[in-house]
Amino acid sequence: MPTPGLDGYTPAWLKPEHEDLAELARAFFTKEVVPHAARLEAQGHPDREHYRQAGELGLLGLSVPEEFGGGGGDFTHEAVLLTEQTFSGEGSLGLAVHSGIVTGYITAYGTEEQKRRWLPGLCDGSLVGAIGMTEPDGGSDLQAIRTRAVQDGDEYVVTGAKTFITNGGVADLLILAVKTDTTQGAGGISLIVCELEDGAPGFRRGRLLDKIGLHANDTAELFFDEYRVPTANLLGSEGGGFFQMMAQLPQERLVIGVGAVAVMQRAVELATAYAKERKAFGKPLIGHQNTRMVLAECATRTRVARIFLDDCVERHVRGELDVATAAMAKYWLTEGQCEVVDRCLQIFGGYGYTTEYPIARMYADARVQKIYGGTNEIMKELIARVL
Repeated sequence: MPTPGLDGYTPAWLKPEHEDLAELARAFFTKEVVPHAARLEAQGHPDREHYRQAGELGLLGLSVPEEFGGGGGDFTHEAVLLTEQTFSGEGSLGLAVHSGIVTGYITAYGTEEQKRRWLPGLCDGSLVGAIGMTEPDGGSDLQAIRTRAVQDGDEYVVTGAKTFITNGGVADLLILAVKTDTTQGAGGISLIVCELEDGAPGFRRGRLLDKIGLHANDTAELFFDEYRVPTANLLGSEGGGFFQMMAQLPQERLVIGVGAVAVMQRAVELATAYAKERKAFGKPLIGHQNTRMVLAECATRTRVARIFLDDCVERHVRGELDVATAAMAKYWLTEGQCEVVDRCLQIFGGYGYTTEYPIARMYADARVQKIYGGTNEIMKELIARVL
């Protein structure tokens, strides 16, 4: 069913191959993962088997070159996958990070040997990927990271801590931001790839964080105490990590925007359907002017957001998405997501506050969108710098 307000609108980048992918992804999420939602929320992390199933279907690493086990597509294919995951209501698999971010770093900066070593596993689901930037005292200030890596022969000795790490509870492969030169600011940051093994000397997973939303997805603390990583696992050049992150963050922020718009569309669909069924004062809710006004405003906000997002997607595929525009997308689309979900929840009345209705879970899940990937306050600062 088309989203009210988006009838007749099709993104210029959408091709028949994307529609086939959407159908496959939709079937996977709704048949294989969503039926386990209650159990996954209770355990607080996804099933590894669902990653492997997604890999078997070719749903992981869609933008990774075929020679490394991927789909050979581009960001538009990742966007379709993430949109269908959102539409289905599935929230356990951290695909936005695993495929939308981690594979991109390795594809962009990995050596030929590194790509052949790690990408096939990320694409077939035998490896789960994560990225470790944020620290307990660091937040969005990446230049202030304190986790350090000291070279000792052909190894780095890593000491420090990371927090709020999506997929951190189940990840096998972690792209870790560290300070390799503590005398430098941004120029002292490097990225190293950690092949995580529970029980390995110097590595420990902390608790799975108890969040107000996204209960089925694991967000963890990670601790390193003289943890040894081969120097061959350096991603790109030593001291180049900050600039690598700055180059990749526009895609990360666009990934967040894709999820935001998908949630807006789903919220409008659910609220419109409910307003047509639910009666109050002798007629359906949609028969009341206030309800129609709210839905009209939310549908308009969603259409504008969709068109802006699609323009950003096209720019990104052409290699033209700049930092400021990506920041605009992340900030404006997530603000819109929270506003639209809140107003749509109100239409459900008391039922909107019960978790048996999807809109309630969407409301709780939405709040973090304005925080991770760089807070929206940081996004405004990035935008202001180019004014």
